[in-house]
Amino acid sequence: MTVHVIVNPLAGRGAGERLLPQLRSLFGKASHVEFTPTRAAGDEQRLAQAAVSREARTIMVVGGDGTCSGVANAILAANAPCRIGVFPCGTGNDFAKTLGVADYEPEEIMSLMQHKTPSVIDVGFAEGRYFLNSCGFGFDASVLEASQKVRFLKGDAVYIYAALGQLFAYNGIEVSANGAAGVESGRMLMVTVSNGRWLGGAFKIAPHASVLDGRLNACFFGDSNVVERARLFVGALRGTHLGMRAVSSASVQQLALTFAKPPSIEMDGELLTARSTTVELKCVPRALSVVAAPGALV
Repeated sequence: MTVHVIVNPLAGRGAGERLLPQLRSLFGKASHVEFTPTRAAGDEQRLAQAAVSREARTIMVVGGDGTCSGVANAILAANAPCRIGVFPCGTGNDFAKTLGVADYEPEEIMSLMQHKTPSVIDVGFAEGRYFLNSCGFGFDASVLEASQKVRFLKGDAVYIYAALGQLFAYNGIEVSANGAAGVESGRMLMVTVSNGRWLGGAFKIAPHASVLDGRLNACFFGDSNVVERARLFVGALRGTHLGMRAVSSASVQQLALTFAKPPSIEMDGELLTARSTTVELKCVPRALSVVAAPGALV
């Protein structure tokens, strides 16, 4: 059974490329392993589509959340009986945190791939794409855009630095929600709709989210003054923001968000622009087979 290893050499400021020799050594000269690098944005989806068409049963990603998301979209679009795993080397590695392998050594992840029974998780769907971790609107998308200009930091520090830079400058967005009970429409600092718990590596944005419950966790951050924004920032880092006055949340199977104009969206670490002023999101239960650490999935 062939294992396809899709490598993003640019992930994590070149960490993907630096990890590749170690992985080649670990896999040895096994004839059932194929390594293929991405060379441009979107390549991971094309390479995964090709692997699936050759009846791939395992695709391992060497990269971050964006690469994992592209590969997962290819698997899900084909409805293929193929599992996905990750050797994490991206900036935030939110998906790797969900799978419990963010701090695993490559040898440990290989052992999971070879010996552990695959698990099956929920995914989200919006704007014609599946997402593994989250969709973010407002401040979240603004932070992602700003983080792409940060060249002197790595890992979680990239998002923290970018978020601090945007914290007091971002103006907020007008949002109305249909499908989230108890949530009032109005001016928001940010809206996140999460499948996993983590966002941007450092922020435990949806501490009660589960990839096994058939639902998404929607979190609405009301716009507020400078002091309250600072408190929200610290709370989101700790995962304690849900108890704050400006924050409301809801567990939803599907949700529609309406904005004054087509919003920017952070989706699994990638920046998109919505096709219209209303964005519809839903959970697709037990859709994707994954290689996860024992006890990691909740």
